[in-house]
Amino acid sequence: MSGFYRVASAIPRIKIADIKHNVEEIISLIQGAEEEGAEVIVLPELCVTGYTCADLFLQPYFQKEALYGVLAIAESTKELAITSIVGAPHYYRGALYNCAFVIKGGEILAIVPKQYIPNYGEFYESRWFKSGLEIPVGAKDDGLNAVIGTNFIFGNDSDFKFGIELCEDVWTPNPPSTGLTQAGAEVIFNLSASNEMVGKHDYLVSLLSQQSARTISAYIYASSGIGESTTDLVFAGNAMVFENGKMIATAKRFCRESQLVVADIDLNKIKAMRSKTTTFNSYNIAAYDEIAVASAGGLNVEDIRRDFDPHPFIPKDERSVKERCEEIFNIQVWGLAQRMEASYSKRAVVGISGGLDSTLALLVTVKTFDALGMDRKQIIGVTMPGFGTTGRTYNNAINLMKALGVEIREISIKDACIQHFKDINLPDTDRSVTYENSQARERTQILMDIANRDGGLVVGTGDLSELALGWATYNGDQMSMYGVNASVPKTLVKYLVNFVAEQPDMVEAKPYLLDIYDTPISPELLPADEKGEIAQKTEDLVGPYELHDFFMYNFMRFGYSPEVLLHMACKAFEGTYDRPFVKKWLTTFVRRFFSQQFKRSAMPDGPKVGSVTLSPRGDWRMPSDATSALWLEELERLD
Repeated sequence: MSGFYRVASAIPRIKIADIKHNVEEIISLIQGAEEEGAEVIVLPELCVTGYTCADLFLQPYFQKEALYGVLAIAESTKELAITSIVGAPHYYRGALYNCAFVIKGGEILAIVPKQYIPNYGEFYESRWFKSGLEIPVGAKDDGLNAVIGTNFIFGNDSDFKFGIELCEDVWTPNPPSTGLTQAGAEVIFNLSASNEMVGKHDYLVSLLSQQSARTISAYIYASSGIGESTTDLVFAGNAMVFENGKMIATAKRFCRESQLVVADIDLNKIKAMRSKTTTFNSYNIAAYDEIAVASAGGLNVEDIRRDFDPHPFIPKDERSVKERCEEIFNIQVWGLAQRMEASYSKRAVVGISGGLDSTLALLVTVKTFDALGMDRKQIIGVTMPGFGTTGRTYNNAINLMKALGVEIREISIKDACIQHFKDINLPDTDRSVTYENSQARERTQILMDIANRDGGLVVGTGDLSELALGWATYNGDQMSMYGVNASVPKTLVKYLVNFVAEQPDMVEAKPYLLDIYDTPISPELLPADEKGEIAQKTEDLVGPYELHDFFMYNFMRFGYSPEVLLHMACKAFEGTYDRPFVKKWLTTFVRRFFSQQFKRSAMPDGPKVGSVTLSPRGDWRMPSDATSALWLEELERLD
């Protein structure tokens, strides 16, 4: 199965104390969620009766009818596969509790009472209800043949496990969901009745988002809506689904009709994040009882209803892009500044090709020298034209260095490479990887030797995407003394260059920066075509970088299987790339990602700027001998 599960949050339009009407609305919503393929549905707090019944809760007749309503829901849904979580009052051993009833297959599996009962402001629940914490562990309601208590985790080991809390519980300093998730619950359902006040909704969204993020869980929330009494309060209805801190679905507030929100939650993501977050420890597991709840095992890949971000490294709005670029650029600058001071380097050496990566590295270096109060002339920009260098990239390299005020050195590598080819008996017509890599290593040797002679530090230019694919020459452009772009993906490099181009002090450099932005990505190691233009375009050889950045982000962060990753990419790039095209380059990504680990195992230092990096000293530690066979075999089985 895919690891995705469909859940539902529902807001019934109720009538205060009209249990029959409310039960009919609830059953209708449960049936609707079943038709949508949801595994679990949660409804609001006390939805069987209405939350605002006040002293009616204390009438034994009303209590009994409420229980009959719950039993009617169980009976009417006994043929359904869905698990339902319904709110109702429940009288148990001399006290009344505000409870969640967990129903499946016509049975009440468990009763979970609210733990924290508010008694402040407009809430006087303690007038009617007791805290579920007063119920001893192991208690059972014999009349309903159901366990009752606050220490339950539902589900089984092969599928998702969930826990339950009610409204006020999540507003407390130590919400029950914290313990439930640390004991293994991956999903939390909250039955709530939260009224509206100015500013409260934003706070609520922030609260639930933070709790979902803190507990690395999916959090499904259902709160009372239209139909509740407006004597003193107004309830707008809130159905929200969060996943590791991000809201992925929500209902319309202030809606006069019943609402059903259905969302597919990704437990791959939850499990992966928990696995790598060592501070998320199992906690007091013995304090919780597990209640088996059969599951369909999640969704088939083709049934997942969810959009996927094609560019996970790029924010969606212009303001966020600007803020992200500014933050990343500052991290790069201050990382290099610290390395310059720690190594007592007075000069920096940067190889300038006229391409995106070397341009970004030069911009970082320039701003670093500005921050340290050092003369830009102490930066040695070296352009090293070779057999594939075109006039466009050469001119951009020279003009950019002039505009930025750095020292310019031009050293052709042609004669040195020709001599080297003779030394190793490489035929004049050879255009193999030896021909290409010799040029990359010659350039690196020049940079290193200049740095040695002039007391400088070689600033690396290679980016995260190239590291993932191994698109770098070992001990060539793979090597430097500090790699400022090492955790910046290719799709983000262009945004960073454009961001710097818009800075007030870049007026002179801006035309060249924008032309570099528009230049095709190429290593320029093969001769130009008959028109003198770039003949060797990287994305023709290894595939679109936007695809590879998508693969890299989701493979490394969440460990998706090839089947799921292929589906996600096809959905994310629907209308841009077809399935055979995506599969071809996913296969390339997997093959290269594993086979090129040896280059990453020997990569130089560089600043971490985001959640995905490949440093062998940090976020990604994989043996260079690891094989991709397991992943490639699954890809071969897919159509």
